[in-house]
Amino acid sequence: MKKSDFYFDLPPELIAQTPIPERDHSRLMVLDKKSGSVEHRHFYDLPKYLNKGDCLVINDSRVLPARLLGTRKTGGAVELLLLRDLGDNRWECLCRPGKKIRQGTVLEFGGGRLTAQVMEIINGGNRIVKFTYEGVFLEILDELGRMPLPPYITCELNDPERYQTVYSKVIGSAAAPTAGLHFTDELLRLISENGVNICKVTLHVGLGTFRPVKEDEIEDHLMHSEFCTVPDETADKVNEAKSNGRKIIAVGTTSCRTLESFTDESGRLLSGSKWTDIFIYPGYSFRCIDSLVTNFHLPESTLIMLVSALAGREHVLNAYKKAIEEKYRFFSFGDAMLIR
Repeated sequence: MKKSDFYFDLPPELIAQTPIPERDHSRLMVLDKKSGSVEHRHFYDLPKYLNKGDCLVINDSRVLPARLLGTRKTGGAVELLLLRDLGDNRWECLCRPGKKIRQGTVLEFGGGRLTAQVMEIINGGNRIVKFTYEGVFLEILDELGRMPLPPYITCELNDPERYQTVYSKVIGSAAAPTAGLHFTDELLRLISENGVNICKVTLHVGLGTFRPVKEDEIEDHLMHSEFCTVPDETADKVNEAKSNGRKIIAVGTTSCRTLESFTDESGRLLSGSKWTDIFIYPGYSFRCIDSLVTNFHLPESTLIMLVSALAGREHVLNAYKKAIEEKYRFFSFGDAMLIR
């Protein structure tokens, strides 16, 4: 398939720059994957589409405040974006300004509370840095770091917790699993009281999620790898639900990719941890999920390819056309879609 098969024209004013005041008051488009018909609802209507015994699978990864603003010891501003923890206080990072951050350069953050030395230059410009500090690194990062918002969001975020899901727990993502941003504690409580099993997986979102597809033939695109985990309890509940004919609803493409990565050819979900680079696009046969809660995605992105694999490209593009006509809000802080 061609990358251009997934293009649509999006008015820039529909890109949501800030979250709405109440998480679950975002709009919800409900797309029937068989007929292509759509309904216009609000996110707080989601429980109406879930049945007792179903499994709602959420990604409990928490965004690392991974953007550090500081100075070189010799002077001059610098920005680090933490990508991957390599252990022993060493991290793979993106650096700005790239040309001036050479091997051996010492960087300071928070007036010297946190320092970093560039140990190595790798992967077309990424740096490996080694941090020096006193205290607990994550506590210092929580104090000094900023949220690494997506490049299409140009406004500063007043409340960093609005870029975290209410159930975020395991620190490690470079970006939020944004389909989960619509949930409130009260909505989750209502869903649970209705007999729906809320199950957790963890996938730490990498910055590769924003990497554009450059190849004309999408089959030639190489996905970035992300670390994910399926607990024993989640595997047991999902397998029980499937054996009883109940539905598995993934919250977000991250939960979907995790579940599909851990499901064997017989349709049984396995537990464990591993890196996944699964690329889901039309023609893929889903082994685990039946439905998907998701946001509205970028044109020609791997994410719109994934939802097209579940609901059909024509159905998805038609739904996106209607969303634009109805002025839905797009991307991370935008509105939601339920594919069922």
